[in-house]
Amino acid sequence: MIVPNRPESDLLQAMNERIDVGVLGATGAVGQRFVSLLDKHPWFRLTAVCASERSAGKPYAEACTWILRDPMPEAVRGMVVQPVEPGIECTIVFSGLPTDQARTAERAFAQAGYGVYSNAGAYRYADDVPLLIPEVNPDHIGLIPIQQRRRGWDGYIVTNANCTTTHLVSALHPLHERFGISRLFVCTMQAISGAGYPGIPSMDILDNIVPYIADEETKVEEKEPHKLLGRFDGERIIPPDFRISAHCNRVATRNGHLEAISVEFDIKPTAEEILETWREYHPLPQQLRLPSAPDKAIIYREAEDRPQPRLDRLAGSVPGMATVTGRLRPDPLFDFKFLTLGHNTIRGAAGGSLLNAELMHSWHPDADSLVAANGAVPCAIPPST
Repeated sequence: MIVPNRPESDLLQAMNERIDVGVLGATGAVGQRFVSLLDKHPWFRLTAVCASERSAGKPYAEACTWILRDPMPEAVRGMVVQPVEPGIECTIVFSGLPTDQARTAERAFAQAGYGVYSNAGAYRYADDVPLLIPEVNPDHIGLIPIQQRRRGWDGYIVTNANCTTTHLVSALHPLHERFGISRLFVCTMQAISGAGYPGIPSMDILDNIVPYIADEETKVEEKEPHKLLGRFDGERIIPPDFRISAHCNRVATRNGHLEAISVEFDIKPTAEEILETWREYHPLPQQLRLPSAPDKAIIYREAEDRPQPRLDRLAGSVPGMATVTGRLRPDPLFDFKFLTLGHNTIRGAAGGSLLNAELMHSWHPDADSLVAANGAVPCAIPPST
């Protein structure tokens, strides 16, 4: 991906004022992660937290049962929780709402002119809504004017991928670009935090693996990878022609999804060519030095027993935002097999939406607010296990 040709003065202009943002569903697990990541963000300033009627009108510290290891940011403790409805004083909103609530609320905010960056699944598969991983398909932002024209609203909705798909596709993207993928098999070992909070009852997951996650295999086999790796022709996304078989399992790990992947390529590479492709991978967010983009999008672990969730989920220069691979070896049924690991509640949820917004406001030609893409100081995503 080539960095768009924009004047250096635009790319380097200092932001005297950060962009005001809000969080929808701010008291939930994903909403809390948004609040944590936005604390002291160099480009965005959290000015509104929104939640259910039960929480509205209360100070955030009173309305929210904080579940993250890092303390609740001081700046938000006294902030009064507002209802989930347009009228809040900000330009864009990050949505951590459940899918059923997101369907109505996100539409209302887009109709009111807000930019909506959603972690929910309500609009992921709409053909005029970008399903975005900035390293993989930044050109899909081109769907936004089509979305606005079709739906007659001034705002827009951008979604991030499911936490499982995010790291699967992130590891596959440079390989697909160079060698083409004809078919693949993936078996996932997904952390309990992916089920939300409080999640799966302890009696169901301790000493156990649950070999079923509702709708997950359909998302992986039929929907998200094909949209993410599809080609945008200026009007629509044309999906690639490859097949996926998936087994998705819930395991007793707190954070970090581990995935065992077997791939058959159109052009069979050598192991060294695969490793070289990962090493040289330097996609657009890294070129633009976006605050939430790690220096290396993909990190390969050489040890024969890595990656591991507890040891590798926070790997990289921006903890929790990189995709970690390992155990590359020949596959007797396919061409090669390897492991992929990623943090499901940082990059696979709130952090993914945050990076989407950073991309939009640094690169997209229609974004009014340009940011200092080169020379930006990376924000510290608080380590959390």
